[in-house]
Amino acid sequence: MNKITSVEEYIERHTHFEQELQLLHNIITSTELEETIKWSSPVYTLNGKNVIGLGAFKNHFGIWFFNGVFLKDEHHVLVNAQEDKTKALRQLIFESKNDINKNLVLSYIKEAIENQKLGKELKPKRHAKELSMPMELKDLISNNTDFKAGFASLTTYKQREYCEYISTAKREMTKLSRLEKIIPMVLQGIGLNDKYR
Repeated sequence: MNKITSVEEYIERHTHFEQELQLLHNIITSTELEETIKWSSPVYTLNGKNVIGLGAFKNHFGIWFFNGVFLKDEHHVLVNAQEDKTKALRQLIFESKNDINKNLVLSYIKEAIENQKLGKELKPKRHAKELSMPMELKDLISNNTDFKAGFASLTTYKQREYCEYISTAKREMTKLSRLEKIIPMVLQGIGLNDKYR
């Protein structure tokens, strides 16, 4: 299936909730939020920060609030997607068009926008893990200045992926062939698994 490039295309692909998604889309676009596609779904941002997303699934559809933990939720309609895992995200889930209360949805969206303007954001806790670099990769970095610069420009997450990729190879030949494979990727600033993201 081709990658989704617009909200309209996303809505068209979810024919079983097409009218419902269009209704939510209209409510959202009546606000100042900017529309974009991230993770193959519609996401609405304010000054580049994710505020809400729109999604359809097999039996339900809805809106998720990236920092929904800060919403007052006086009507007790928000759902935590995964208790004990999802810290900030909250969802507003519907099963039919009749479930959508336009005024209620708009009030939650406006509150989320206000919270974003106030800077209310739950930052994920980063667990600083020491980067364990295999000897073969260390040698390559010390002998190749271009590779060293390319590797240094990658995020720690991408660096860690490369380190694990090399260190998990059992045979020396495999490690060397993996090194050969990653050199052009690192020089281009590409992460090991970027094509899957």
